[in-house]
This record gives sequence, C-alpha cells and structure tokens, in this order.
Amino acid sequence: MRTDQILTRLERVFARLDREPERPAHLQTPQMSRHRVVLLGSTLVFYLAIVVAVLTTSWLVRLDWQVMFFRPYEQWPQLHAFLDYLVVLGQRGPTAVMVAAWLGWRSWRQHTLRPLITLGVALLLLNVTVGSVKLGLGRLGPHYATEIGSAELFAGGDIFPSGHTANAVVTWGILAYLASTVVTRRVLSVVSAVVSLSVGATTVYLGTHWISDVLLGWSAGLLILLALPWFEPLIARTEAYVFDLRELLRRRAETGRMPAPVVSALTPLLSAGGKWQLRRVTDTAEEPAPAPVAVGAPTATGHSPSPRPAVHPAGRPHVIRSERMPVTPVGSRRPAHTERTTARGAAARPVAGG
Repeated sequence: MRTDQILTRLERVFARLDREPERPAHLQTPQMSRHRVVLLGSTLVFYLAIVVAVLTTSWLVRLDWQVMFFRPYEQWPQLHAFLDYLVVLGQRGPTAVMVAAWLGWRSWRQHTLRPLITLGVALLLLNVTVGSVKLGLGRLGPHYATEIGSAELFAGGDIFPSGHTANAVVTWGILAYLASTVVTRRVLSVVSAVVSLSVGATTVYLGTHWISDVLLGWSAGLLILLALPWFEPLIARTEAYVFDLRELLRRRAETGRMPAPVVSALTPLLSAGGKWQLRRVTDTAEEPAPAPVAVGAPTATGHSPSPRPAVHPAGRPHVIRSERMPVTPVGSRRPAHTERTTARGAAARPVAGG
C-alpha cells in the first residue's frame, strides 16, 4: 500500500474523531469522591495485611498449605477441562486484545481516544505495581514448593500476587469504569466481579496459585481501578497531545520539502480539500529544469521557438532524464531531447539508439 493511501485512511479516521462526541448528556468522568477514597484506603489496608500475613508465616500460610494438600483438581476432575478454558479470561494477551477491540469501537463511536488511553494507563499501572511485587518477594507456587509450612518467599519465583486475578479485575473492570450510563456501569461491575472471582478461584483449583496469591491479586487490581480518577488529567493531556501531534505531522506531510513560495501559493488549494492529492509533491526542488527545445524543432502550435540556454540550479548536478526513464512514455507531448548535454558537457545518447 502506498504511503499516500495510508495517510488518506488515517486522515479519515482522525476526521471522524474530530467530530462532536456522540455521548449521552449525563455521561461524566469518574471523580475521586470521598466514598472512593474510603474504599481505596480500605483496600490498601487489606493489601498490606495480606503481605504482612505471608511475610510472618501466619495462619494464612497454613491455610495455603491445607488447600494445596487437598488438591481440588483431584476432588472434582470433571471440572478440569472447562476451567482450563475459563482461566484464559485472566491472561493478559487474549483479554487485552478483546477489550482493546471493544474500546477501539467505542473510541470510533464517541470520537475520542479516552477509552483506549485509559486502558493503556491501567495496564501500565498493573505491570509496574504487580510486576515489582512479584519480583521483589520472589514466591514459589504450590507445584514448586520445597519446604512444607514455608511461605516460599525470596526463592526466585513470581507467583505472589496472582497476575491472572489482578489482570481479570483490571481488564474487565475497565469496561465498568468507562460505561456510558449508570445502569450499564452497575451491570458491568457485577459481571467483572464475577469473572475476576471465577478466575482467581480457578487458579486455586488448578494448583497454580496459593489462596493468599489470589487475595492479593484481587486487592491489587481493585486498587488500580479505584486510583484511575487521579490519572484523568494525564489521560486528557495525552489525548490532546496525540491530536496536536497529528496536526503537526499533517502539516509536514502537506509541505514536505517544497520551497516557501510554493507552499504559500498552494496553501489556499490545500485548505480547500485537495491537500491529500498535493501533499506528496516533495521532490519539486530536485526535479530538473524543463528541457530546452531543439533549434528549429516545431512545437505543438507549429511555431519554432527561439533557442534558450538550459539553466541548472546552483550547487546541484543536473539529472539526465534518460538516466531515470530510458524510454519515452507512449503519448508523451514532450519533444525529444536530441541536443541535451550531460553534466560533463558530452552529448546525450539518442533515445532511439544508434
């Protein structure tokens, strides 16, 4: 696909985004209310309590080992095949693609980049927070445990907190966060809660996570969703920056390397709707000057013009047309260059051979 075709399609996409948003009148950006602050603080306390309970090898670690020895996947083997597919709803790659596709359609419909940017910010926060704790504590999973009753910390693992659970909370919860109506937000909140709880319980059933891993994963994902209103100004600035950058790139694509007089002459035409047809004219300054007509050669009107010396731009070698296009195109109205000279002063070889 040619570059001008790609730019044309991008222009159509951004032209739609430039339109007025088709949003309900009552749609509002979530704010950091007092209720949300209290819920955020409570979740943070619960998060720290889980970490302390695992670090001190408390009753929670003993519960982890009891469930591990119970082996749920052996107690209910008929559920194994189904839960193997259900746990995919917590994997980062598939869920991010599905949710990004939906939010991309939302961005197209509402003429705003906010849904996609919000998803990107949430996933970035998830990677930084959950990933740093995973690597810092280095806990081993149930299948790799080495000492009965131990918390298995600082052993080179990456299981605490559960990434599947935290990802399910954030990825599906972002749909409720970006809902366009109050009713839709409530319904999607229930759906995302059921999905995240199911994914967390499934990891315990499969024996890939401790119960404490899942509890910390739920609280880690919820903390990110509750803290998102603090990042709304950053999201708005990012969206404005993307549109400003688009305008800058479009102006550069329109002007290219054309001289200032040419740009000023084409500005009214570019702003009238023919910009994408003319913006690719970037090699005007490098085109050779029109070839001189041979003395005595008749033109299209039948008159013989007076000889005119060829003028070459200063500081640039003259590019010979025969080197770029060996054969004259059929139907060309240009006269044959029978007397053109090369840059070294030698006569150019006739097009017809000989």
